[in-house]
Amino acid sequence: MAGPTSTAGRAQWSSKAAFILAATGSAVGLGNLWRFPTEAGNNGGGAFVMLYVLCVVLIALPLLLAESLIGRHGQKSTIGSAVQLARQSRASPAWSLMAVIGLIANTAILTFYCVVAGWVVYFIGVSGADLVGAASAGEPLRGAFAERSTDQIREIMPTLFADPALLVGLQLAFVATTVWIVARGVKGGIEKAATWLMPAFFLLLIGITVYAALTGDFAAAATFLFTPDFERALNPAVLSSALGQAFFSLSLGGGAMIAYGAYASRDTNLGQTSGVIAFADTGVAIIAGLAIFPIVFSVGLSPDAGPTLMFQTLPAAFHVMPGGALVGLAFFVLAFFAALTSSVSLLEISVGWITEKFGASRVMASVGVGVLVFLVGLLSALSFNLLADQRPIPFVPGFENANWFDAIDGVTGRLLLPLSGLITAVFIGWVADRKLVDAETGLSGAGLAAWRFLIAWLCPLAVTAILVLGLFPQILG
Repeated sequence: MAGPTSTAGRAQWSSKAAFILAATGSAVGLGNLWRFPTEAGNNGGGAFVMLYVLCVVLIALPLLLAESLIGRHGQKSTIGSAVQLARQSRASPAWSLMAVIGLIANTAILTFYCVVAGWVVYFIGVSGADLVGAASAGEPLRGAFAERSTDQIREIMPTLFADPALLVGLQLAFVATTVWIVARGVKGGIEKAATWLMPAFFLLLIGITVYAALTGDFAAAATFLFTPDFERALNPAVLSSALGQAFFSLSLGGGAMIAYGAYASRDTNLGQTSGVIAFADTGVAIIAGLAIFPIVFSVGLSPDAGPTLMFQTLPAAFHVMPGGALVGLAFFVLAFFAALTSSVSLLEISVGWITEKFGASRVMASVGVGVLVFLVGLLSALSFNLLADQRPIPFVPGFENANWFDAIDGVTGRLLLPLSGLITAVFIGWVADRKLVDAETGLSGAGLAAWRFLIAWLCPLAVTAILVLGLFPQILG
């Protein structure tokens, strides 16, 4: 790998800006464009957004800093860094279980994440063909899919699901792209991808938001997102959803920030950079809401469409909006950029550990993990057709009717990630050497004291709530 190396012989980001772009790219993903609008739509808009922002500031940000400092202090893989900090704190290396769980969880997440990203690639192709057709007809600014009815547009997704060969091919293409970037190294692959993709992502997002403000019902969207119903905010289910979104939106619990923190130089102020990353990720989620909901409201569609919002509701909305053919393509390109920067960080966690533990080359490690991800991902890709009748864990409450896709998503999201995050909070807040940890944060005075309180007290309680409510949703009635 090219570029300067740390004292531990590890490659480093070329600058603080590169670290922020890469880490923000890791955090910003389909969760911002797909899950955030879905959760906001299903949980009353303003009440959810208010609680989400509070959860980011009080819970997610402290954990983000905790994970980053583990990596920067250890300058190793996620597991190696956790072991090193534990030993230097005269604690059991078994505390590295947080990183082991995170590695397993994020590799599992990557298996179905590449499947969803494949859907995005498909919609890029469909939208691109539609735009070419519009240009050929001399109508480049017409609505999307002009030759189809609304019902036919909603059938695009079911038609894709009914074609297992196409689903697998799209999944394979996305896995291969992710492997290619990670195999090229920290500076030549991951950093370069983030440096190009993230600015393009922000430009596209701003452009689509401006389009939504000019052509959609921006006032209704702003009212929906920023006028909280305080009675609904007291609903434990809404608080649980906001807490979960804040936790997962910033890629916490899986070790991505430990992995990326390991490439941060010693003169990087992790307290400042963590704040920038959290602010950028939260800003993207809210701006995505301002890009999506004006379009949804302007055509009289429901904001609580759920997971179909991105792949069925929005294409139907683009159908009747001026310039929909162009904006539809731009939106799915935007989603592709978000998916790719996140998938790269997910793969890097396993690759970094394999190269460190077994001395394998980065190329071999990337290809090996990529093959594993693809093969396991076949279970998720085929969950919508050939394996649609399979229920892998019917004996687990809450998963009786879950197919492979839902089961892997549920186990990682409800169990593994919160468990890893809980161990991290307890380890950093109560076990790790206080002087070592404090020196890595870049904080002082009241800021350090506040972070200390949050990571030791509030974060463990909040993450325990995510864990318990995720495993036993019936508690919420």
